[in-house]
Formats: sequence, C-alpha cells, structure tokens
Amino acid sequence: MTDALQLSLVDWSRGQFALTAIYHWLFVPLTLGLGFIVAIMESLYVKTGDPEWKRITKFWMKLFGINFAIGVATGIILEFQFGTNWSNYSWFVGDIFGAPLAIEGILAFFLESTFIALMFFGWNKLSKKTHLLATWLTAFGANLSALWILIANAWMQHPVGMAFNPDTARNEMVNFWDVFLSPMAIDKFLHTVTSGYVLAAVFVLGISSWYLLKNREHMMAKRSIVVGSVFGLMAIIGNIFWGDSSARHVAHHQPMKFAAFEGLYKGSKGVGLTTIGIMSRTGEDISMENYTDFSFNIEIPNMLSYLAYKDFGAFVPGIKDLIEGNEAEGIIPIMEKVRRGKIAIQALAEYKLAKKDNDELRAVAAQALLKEHFQYFGYGYYDNPNDLVPNIPLTFYSFRIMVALGVWFLIIFIVFLILVYKNRIDHAKVWQRLALISIPLAYLATQFGWVTAEMGRQPWVIQDLMPTIAAVSKISVTSVKITFWLFAVIFTVLLIAEIKIMTRQIKLGPKDGGQ
Repeated sequence: MTDALQLSLVDWSRGQFALTAIYHWLFVPLTLGLGFIVAIMESLYVKTGDPEWKRITKFWMKLFGINFAIGVATGIILEFQFGTNWSNYSWFVGDIFGAPLAIEGILAFFLESTFIALMFFGWNKLSKKTHLLATWLTAFGANLSALWILIANAWMQHPVGMAFNPDTARNEMVNFWDVFLSPMAIDKFLHTVTSGYVLAAVFVLGISSWYLLKNREHMMAKRSIVVGSVFGLMAIIGNIFWGDSSARHVAHHQPMKFAAFEGLYKGSKGVGLTTIGIMSRTGEDISMENYTDFSFNIEIPNMLSYLAYKDFGAFVPGIKDLIEGNEAEGIIPIMEKVRRGKIAIQALAEYKLAKKDNDELRAVAAQALLKEHFQYFGYGYYDNPNDLVPNIPLTFYSFRIMVALGVWFLIIFIVFLILVYKNRIDHAKVWQRLALISIPLAYLATQFGWVTAEMGRQPWVIQDLMPTIAAVSKISVTSVKITFWLFAVIFTVLLIAEIKIMTRQIKLGPKDGGQ
C-alpha cells in the first residue's frame, strides 16, 4: 500500500468513526441525564401521591424512551467499527480494551434493557415502589454503560495496568483495578456524564420554557423547571470540578494535548491562563517562532501553572519545548523519542527472528532492549516531528467554546432558580427564550468537549504506543468511503426522525390524568 493510499485510508476511517461518534453522542447525553430527572420526578410522585407528578413523569419518560431507542442503533455500529476499520488496534490491545466493552454489553446494557421495559409497561402492573425501583435502575444502567465505555477511552489516553507480550505482539491486562480505578478514568467518567446531566437539565428548562411562552401547561412547566434547575446546578458544579481535575491529568500525561488546547507554544514558569484569545498562525512549520502567537488575548497571570500543577510558579511546557526538548526541565526531544521508538520496533522484529531461529540468547537481549524502549514504541512510526502535533487552533477554540458555554449554563440555572423563588418565572419571557435557544448550545458544548479530547490527542490511538496510521485495518479505501456516506445518510435520517417524533410529542404535551 502506497503512503498516499495509506493516509487516505486512515483519513476516511477516522472520518467514519468521527461521524458515528458525533451522531451517537447526540443521543447519549440526553439519555444519561433525563433518566435521572425522570427518576427524581417519579420519586416525588411516590412521596407525595400527587397525580400531577405522575403526569409530568410520564411525559418526560416518553421523550427519554424515544431518544434511548434511536441512540442504541448508533452505539452498536460504533463498537463494530473497532473490528472492521481498526482491526490492528483491536489486535494490539483487544485483551484490555475489549474487557470493559464486554462488561458493558453483558452487565450494563442488559440491566437497562430489562428495566426499561418494566419502566414503560409496568405502571398498572407493579406497585409504586417497585416501578420506581425499575426507573432508577434504568437510569443507573444507562450510566453504567457509559462508565465502562469511558474507562476504555481513558485507558487509550493513559494506558496503565498492562504488559506487552512480544510473543503475541499484544498488550495484555495484568491489573484490572489499575485500569478500572485509574484517576484519569474516574475523572473522565464523572466529567463526561455530568456534561450529559447538564444537557438534559437545559433540555428540560428549554422545553418547559416553550410551554410557558405558549401559555400552556403552567404547573408542569414550573415543576419541571425547579427539578431541572436544581439538578442542572448540581451537575454543572460537579462538571467544572471534574473538568478541572481531568485537565490536570492531561497536563501530566498528555502534555502536547494540554499545550494545544491552551495555545501554548513556548513554555515558561508562572504561565498565565488565556480566557479569551485569537490565535495568529504564521506558518505550518512548528519550528517557526510565532506558530501560535496571539493577535489578541486576555489572560489571568500565573493561573495556568496553578491549574496544571497547583503551583503558581510551576513550569508548563509548550509545544516548542515538547518538540525540541528542554534539558533543564527534563523534557526529551521528540526526535530522541522517535529514535527510541524505532529501536523498540526493531527489537520486536529481532525478537521474533531469534525465536524463529531458536536463538534464546538473542531473544533475551532483544526482549530486554524492547522493554527498555517500549514506552516510546509509537514514536517509531514517524520521521517528521510536525506529524506529532495536533490541530492547535481547532483544539484551542473547541476547548474555549466548551468552557464558555459551561459558564453560560451555570448562569442560566442560577437565574431560573431565583426567578422561581421570587415567583417571577411567568413574566421572564427573555429568559424563557434564552433557555429555549440554549438547547442546541448544550449539544454543541458536549460535541466540542469531545473534539478537544480526541483531536487534542492526535495522532495517537493509544497515547505514545500506537498512532492512527498503525491502527487502521488493511481494507479498501473505496469500501470505507461507501460506508461513510451510507452511515451519513442513515444517521441523518435517524436524527430527523427523532427530531420530528420528539417535537410532535412536545406539541401534544402530557396526557391528562397521568395516562
């Protein structure tokens, strides 16, 4: 396969996976958050016995069910792509990556699939408390699915709990708990699911505001706003906390990604945090002195050093430091990592030859050399340091849009709680319209979060160990192109169908009598 054809295959395979992931994540966050909001509303119904709470619960439950059903389809396709488009990756780390996905399918998916049936069809067949339990278990099941998938994703960002077996050329899990309880995995899970809770809360506020603007369903709308605002405020506070912690892990384990989403070209001590900035790219060559200089920026002095290392005077490496190295800070130049990576790749090849020739002494020496340099294995696939730098402007702006929208959601939850407390929600037409407009903004925020996380770590599938060019399957580029456009059409049809069904149900509103 020629280099050009290989790159085309990688680009189309990445594009197809990104397409599927983007569409899948349009459905997932609402499922994660709305499940718990529905469970809270039903808990209020069971506690108070007020039939209005049952009516409200069933309305939001119906929207949850529509979204859940369509989201499952995209998720299944996403997992299949690891075997079809990324078979080398699946072989290299299947022992580790496959375990969380298998647990997700066996445990979490069956849990939510079982209890969602009881939740929807058990209203007149189960006792109130048993039905409430089914609703809570459905919500927990959906989030349990997210847990295992995000553990797998976090492991790709910071591989732990494994050992490389040169006989099979595979990474094998040696400590499940290191993978499961990785600090990066915990923070990534909590930050990601709370972003789903925020989206669901914004969704509830926006739809409820629409009813108030239409002068319909005042009681349902006001009660939903109270639940959504409280739930959303708690979620956004947690989201900010775990987002800060996640960024700190990135600074330690993925410094190139951290430098990219901060637009930091040249590192120093006491680095300021750029809150608002416009980047000025003067060239494609990373060696150019003003590669990511700002034409305009507002920063908080020393804050980035503190957020990254809890020290206002700490050194934060920039892209130039990571490429060229910084001996004073103990940073190895990229080309030295490339050299060591090539040694590791060659040592693996030498080990296989020695084993084939039954030369144990040569095999032992090659294995020792491989172990010494294995942490740089992935760098051995590259010769140009520029190939190891992600798209800096895309990562930088995506991160800031996500953060800015998060701040906006914090404001809107607080304002709505104040309006409810002062009994002025009926007259706050401007805020009602802003809440309605905020629904698509919430979806954009979660998408930009994933763009930051995934584009920022490029070109790595597994940080430092496997780049995308080595992970892709050896299949026809034409096949990937055809399936890309096929999936694009199918997913778009599904999305249009969801929007139409959801808007129809919203316009109909909750049924009378809680039926």
